[in-house]
Amino acid sequence: MRTSTRVIGLIGGMSWESSALYYRLLNEAVARELGGLHSARCVLASVDFAEVERLQVTGDWDAAGALLAGVARDLQAAGAELLVLCTNTMHKVADTVQAAVDIPLLHLGDCTATAVRAAGMDTVGLLGTAFTMEQAFYRDRLARHGLTVLVPDDDDRAAVHRIIYDELCLGVVEASSRRRYQDVIERFAAAGAQGVIFGCTEIELLIGAADSVLPVFPTSQLHAEAAVAAALA
Repeated sequence: MRTSTRVIGLIGGMSWESSALYYRLLNEAVARELGGLHSARCVLASVDFAEVERLQVTGDWDAAGALLAGVARDLQAAGAELLVLCTNTMHKVADTVQAAVDIPLLHLGDCTATAVRAAGMDTVGLLGTAFTMEQAFYRDRLARHGLTVLVPDDDDRAAVHRIIYDELCLGVVEASSRRRYQDVIERFAAAGAQGVIFGCTEIELLIGAADSVLPVFPTSQLHAEAAVAAALA
């Protein structure tokens, strides 16, 4: 049995609120697996989210990919043996990040889809930023695993996106926003969804399984657990 983990490289800061959650989840998972005083061996590079958000809004994904690829190279140079990109939206440039390094990038979409399929489901609702819900990069990754992915209507997508950027990324958690998300999830259930993917790492700061009429798939938690499993393999 291993008594330590490989070094996990974390590309974080998008937002720092969810990156802090990743750090806790990684260490909790290592403690469960190894016991005692064990904790995760990791290296965190935290970018300035304002710069990344500007590139998102302007659609300059090439520049965003180049930025995160440089971060990935720095993490490899610092000793990282596998990479975790601590954000769903920026998996739009996951291929660019992976191509920049010789160590594996653990794709969040694959981890999530594996958990959904293991639960015996094939139709899920997806909550996330507008980029994640509306563009094909994330939904197509899930579809590769045989999943049918439902997204909210225009008004609900706008509300979900606004709450992420204007509240959760700033550490603001409002009961009214939780109720808004619950309404969206109820509409997913009515449309035939068997579960709901929290396809933005900040969503787990607002809502949990007890708040949902559908089984939930919290991507930060699933990603962190998969990273620890890979680090111990």
